[in-house]
Amino acid sequence: MNNGWRRTKIWEKVKRRHFLKSVLLLLGISGTTPFLSGCWDRTEITDLAIVTAAAIDKKDNNQIELSIQVFIPSSISGGGGGQGGGSSQGGGAVTTLVRYEKGSNISDALSKLQSKLPRKVFWGHCKIFVFGEKLAKEGIQEQLDFLLRHPQPREKANVYVSKGKAKPILESLPPLENYSGEVLRELSDLHIGMLVTMQDLDEMLTGIPQAAALPFVKILPPGKGQTKLQGIPYIVGTAVFKKDKMTGMMTEKETRGLLWLRDEVESYTVTIKPKGVKGKISLSPVSAKVKIIPQIINGKWKLLVRVNTDGSVIQNGTNLNLSNPKSLKAAERAYQKDIEKRIEMAFLNTQDKKADILGLGKDFYRKYPKQFNKIENQWNEVFSELEVEVDVAAHIRRQGYINKPAGLSEEEVKDK
Repeated sequence: MNNGWRRTKIWEKVKRRHFLKSVLLLLGISGTTPFLSGCWDRTEITDLAIVTAAAIDKKDNNQIELSIQVFIPSSISGGGGGQGGGSSQGGGAVTTLVRYEKGSNISDALSKLQSKLPRKVFWGHCKIFVFGEKLAKEGIQEQLDFLLRHPQPREKANVYVSKGKAKPILESLPPLENYSGEVLRELSDLHIGMLVTMQDLDEMLTGIPQAAALPFVKILPPGKGQTKLQGIPYIVGTAVFKKDKMTGMMTEKETRGLLWLRDEVESYTVTIKPKGVKGKISLSPVSAKVKIIPQIINGKWKLLVRVNTDGSVIQNGTNLNLSNPKSLKAAERAYQKDIEKRIEMAFLNTQDKKADILGLGKDFYRKYPKQFNKIENQWNEVFSELEVEVDVAAHIRRQGYINKPAGLSEEEVKDK
């Protein structure tokens, strides 16, 4: 009897404690609920106008024209029946639209653009910024300042200069990609030309040389049967900047030399013509290592560029049998001379413009800090007078054919 009464009391005490804990927990939750922010300030993706690329042009009356390429969500969510009133990409729906406005600066133009869009402009996915040629020649500092101060644009976005106006680059409808901004991004990833991000550009312009280089793009005319808008943007060279103004151009061939100097050569084919031989040989560099060595010898500022590259033959249009050491040596000499010529050409171009777009001032400062501090203010003049020595070690590791060279008899092949 006593045991049963004791168990009942214990059970009642346990239930009472459990009840009190539940009440206290409920009161705690109720008391903190008013202080929870929840998602009251959220922005749904359906409320955003996602910018994929932007173009900035200089207009008359000192005004700026801002053009943005905006993604159309319904082009995907609607199963391909997108808006836009046109067709591109081989018959699929247009996936972007271009809107533009003029203003006294980018902020002014952007506010006018926003008033004409039902969604909030969002820069977080903008991978491409294109400056028009006129704006680039007059100066891009103010526009770059806006893009770097604004919290949304990515510092890793790629930057370009267009031939003529930049807006047509965004308006083109490339057949292979969903939109023109994607074409430029893919070309940069392939290292067709220089790859320069907004962060790179800022560092170049704020460094000691205050010189920069950006990929120069234009629109490849549409093919037969294509509409005017179906041109494809492509990289045709490099725009050279002194401070924030474009001062000149480098051709595609000179840009190749610049890529060698920057150690950015990828997927690149070299076509050479060995001395005294008919026909040409095409090689694809398998690997390339570039070392830049600053030197001050007897008070003379010099630069030694060492290149070590291995190539493989992908086409042999000569009668050289490259399995023969003598013939192989002749092809390697031609390979070496071609690379040396490209590098020297690119370097002479930058020296003529007194624009240290390679950032060699940093290399000299690291190695010779005391000497560099004395000439820091005259670095551009010193740079333009630098003596450059290019030392290329070029090797052909694979001959790239499965039979004897065309035009040679069996005896001639053996003799070689």
